[in-house]
Amino acid sequence: MADFNPRDCSGSRGAAGGVSSGSPAVVHDPKDASDQDASDKDMVSLLEQQRAAFLWVGAPNLRDRKAKLAGLRAAVLACRAHIGEAISADFGHRSRHETDIMEVMGVIQTIDYLTRNLKRFMKPERRHVALPYRAGRAWVEYQPKGVIGVMAPWNYPFSLTIIPLVTALAAGNRAMLKPSELMPRTSEVIRQMLADAFSEDEVAVVLGGPEVGAAFSALPFDHLFFTGSTQVGRKVMQAASHNLVPVTLELGGKSPAIVARGSVNARSIESIVFGKLSNAGQTCVAPDYALVHEDDLDIFVTLYDKAVSRIYPDGPTGRDYVSIVSDRHYDRLKGLVEDARNAGARIVEAGRKPEAAVERGRTIAPTLVIGADDGSAIMREEIFGPILPVRTYRSIDEVIGHVNGRPRPLALYYFGPEDADCAKLLASTTSGNVGINNTLLHVAQDDLPFGGIGPSGMGAYHGIEGFRTMSHAKGVFAQSRWNLPSLLRAPYGRLADWTLRSMFGPTAK
Repeated sequence: MADFNPRDCSGSRGAAGGVSSGSPAVVHDPKDASDQDASDKDMVSLLEQQRAAFLWVGAPNLRDRKAKLAGLRAAVLACRAHIGEAISADFGHRSRHETDIMEVMGVIQTIDYLTRNLKRFMKPERRHVALPYRAGRAWVEYQPKGVIGVMAPWNYPFSLTIIPLVTALAAGNRAMLKPSELMPRTSEVIRQMLADAFSEDEVAVVLGGPEVGAAFSALPFDHLFFTGSTQVGRKVMQAASHNLVPVTLELGGKSPAIVARGSVNARSIESIVFGKLSNAGQTCVAPDYALVHEDDLDIFVTLYDKAVSRIYPDGPTGRDYVSIVSDRHYDRLKGLVEDARNAGARIVEAGRKPEAAVERGRTIAPTLVIGADDGSAIMREEIFGPILPVRTYRSIDEVIGHVNGRPRPLALYYFGPEDADCAKLLASTTSGNVGINNTLLHVAQDDLPFGGIGPSGMGAYHGIEGFRTMSHAKGVFAQSRWNLPSLLRAPYGRLADWTLRSMFGPTAK
């Protein structure tokens, strides 16, 4: 590939962090990782530099925050083509349309949403004052926390790095970012784009492998935001706890797609295929398994095959179908299928020319696994690939028992009428978010919070919840000159007794 000049992509930095767009270029392969990996000393120095700048400059006002968001928006659009090239190269193959739709569009929507609503979010919020203190006023001010650390995953390496950054900037913070080492080209594009759009004491990118990530998670940030696996999330939270750093954990889990009896149709199946096969299933909110009424199993398999054929007419080697990110993940997915097959599950490869998957590196054809045992690895582990186990059920109570017998999922999908069974399922189960007659789309709703619960995550972002996650809610009470509580100070006498009787009843002493 040709050399990549960051200024060709993101433009030159302006005084308020804005950028001017430039001419396009092509992304080059990143330098040897050993030349770029940040040391512990480097990271500590960056954090101290950002914190000192935050304390010196203070909280940015509305105009400054909007200017930073506008500058970032311009940089993202200027780098759009390079982002797609880098991500495709890191995956082995990913369609530029998939990257534009699933990543760049989400970033731009988030910037625009926060820009429109920022004045309202920043406005102090008046709170109720109890009767004895009624002459005073109470309110909450949302102030920046300071320096936010962001640890991003590999599956959506651009959006899951930049959207938390957008939120941090909107809330008035500075930020240090740690992209995934599995996406070296994408991480380099992000690093160069942001280095050209912001000063290092505003936004800094730290590159490196697991050792760098471990050290990053142990830094004394004012807030740490992590997206990734539950296993690594536990380690991140443990590391952050040494400095009492508050954390937001966006994790994963086995998100079910539940299809009501008689609701297996082209519309519902195409939505499940979209959710399962976008990014080849390497999505934290992808349907991990399907629960289908026993009467509808055969039609489910038939329609799934037809939907895959229509959506991916060129099969798993077509330009719109995504590769698996690494040999390790590819081997793990193949192992899950073989383990289920050996345990007696029926394996169905769906769509056109599934056998052609071997012709392209790290590519797995869309696969259904029918009747896998509960104890099998594919029913215990988050799949993160284009493989969909299908289980049958007889009643909605059986479905509820199945979901509640497992760790709470990041997402739950229900296909069918919004009837009593739907209401019962929503009331009786707990998940991060819910999609009714759709998959994935709840994440794209700017005004909804997004986040898991229990093993699927902690805390939420998107919407006003994201702004507040990265803000400190500071309560303020202003007392007027007339001060009733001042009459209830020692030495206590009749007035104190009368006040206590009026509040607690005649037995108060």
